[in-house]
Amino acid sequence: MANWLAFLYVFVVTFTPGPNNIMALVNANLFGFRKTVKFLLGVFTGFALIMLVCSYFNLWLFNLLPKVQMLMGIIGAVYMLYLAIIIMKSGEPEEKEGNAQLNSFLAGLTMQFVNPKVILYGITVISNFIITHYRSPLTLFLFSLFLAFVGLVATSSWALFGVVFKRFLARYRRPFNIVLGLLLIYSAVSISGMVK
Repeated sequence: MANWLAFLYVFVVTFTPGPNNIMALVNANLFGFRKTVKFLLGVFTGFALIMLVCSYFNLWLFNLLPKVQMLMGIIGAVYMLYLAIIIMKSGEPEEKEGNAQLNSFLAGLTMQFVNPKVILYGITVISNFIITHYRSPLTLFLFSLFLAFVGLVATSSWALFGVVFKRFLARYRRPFNIVLGLLLIYSAVSISGMVK
């Protein structure tokens, strides 16, 4: 029973601020929820693929992780810095054409493969809560879809937040974008391995 209580980690981690949630909020605020669905589906697809990889190759990834952790941290940090700069530079909605490339299925999908938070999350959840009890390919597949669905609910919630608070965010767009950019920079520094 304690294992399922610890599984609440899944919900805590997926609903806290991170690159997926911040980008969902920004995209929905600029483009509306309906136009952000393609980004959300990209995040879901990429997240599901990462969870599948973590499920089926968990032990291999766990042994390989110390060798690639620094490289993944640097790649992820650079990408997150790029996202932070774009967010911080974006201004009024008329300037949103520059952000359009970040509101696509492909952007949501590829972001998962350079997001060490998602990869480490998958390894942690699957190795601690799933593989210890379930090993059948179908069960691992279903858990991967479940984890991706929880991620979709989390990013969708953040996207709805961006829509609901559109007036407030429009009034304080520049400071809000700077705060979001700084959160991404903090995340980038945290995962880069440069700061312990």
